[in-house]
Amino acid sequence: MSRALSLDLRIRVLSAVGAGMSHRAAGARFGVSAASVSRWRVLEREHGDARPKALGGDRRSGRIEAQRGVILSLLEEEPDMTIEELRAALGERGHTFS
Repeated sequence: MSRALSLDLRIRVLSAVGAGMSHRAAGARFGVSAASVSRWRVLEREHGDARPKALGGDRRSGRIEAQRGVILSLLEEEPDMTIEELRAALGERGHTFS
């Protein structure tokens, strides 16, 4: 599995860019791509630092968990409902899941 590059490296690269080095030159000096340097600059501008975002993990189940009550009430009404029928019933209520 891939790992995010360290915050220390990101800070050094961004310091070099802040001192006037181009994205390409900073990337070549520190062994990263110019595109990574650009993304880190955006992160720094928008969030105040260039910390990496979390890698992997579940990012979608929160949407489904938010509809827990609706799902349970639908299953109470019709206990032998299939997943496809449940998905369609949720879709009728404006909640689409795959």
